[in-house]
Amino acid sequence: MRRLFLTLLLALPLAAAAQVKLGFFSYSEVMKQMPEYVQAQQKLESLKAQYDQEAKRGEEEFQRKFAEFLQGQKNFPQNILLKRQAELQNLMDAGIKFRNEADRILANAERDLMAEVEDKLGVAIEAVGIEQGYAAILNTDGRQCPFVNPALGNDVAALILQKLGLTPVPEQADGM
Repeated sequence: MRRLFLTLLLALPLAAAAQVKLGFFSYSEVMKQMPEYVQAQQKLESLKAQYDQEAKRGEEEFQRKFAEFLQGQKNFPQNILLKRQAELQNLMDAGIKFRNEADRILANAERDLMAEVEDKLGVAIEAVGIEQGYAAILNTDGRQCPFVNPALGNDVAALILQKLGLTPVPEQADGM
């Protein structure tokens, strides 16, 4: 963030003096319009649903065995009681381990799937920047760049979408 601020601090006076062109756009809004992004999200949701279903199956097994344990615990000899408690503990530990492993796998899958989308978007951004003669293209997401003077910069979202072979989706009015 500090590096971006320093770059802008140095670039804006130079831009005004040397007629340097700046572009800006919302990275997340452009990415959400890419079919590759939609496909990646669908794959992630499908994978997440599979892991959730398996975790639910394990939880249901634990609940069933726990209910059986509660019903019979008064009648179990000490040896069987201890065996069943250990079995329940093992099921609970396995469930927690599975959830943690699933979270790790899902995070890796998201990183890998999104890397492909981000790489493709990066190539399009670079191509637009070079073809249009921009000194820099800024991301306006997350207050990274809270203000760009329209006299010194251009919104390049439509150009990037065209470079990706997509038709820009018009922004919807909020009714304000």
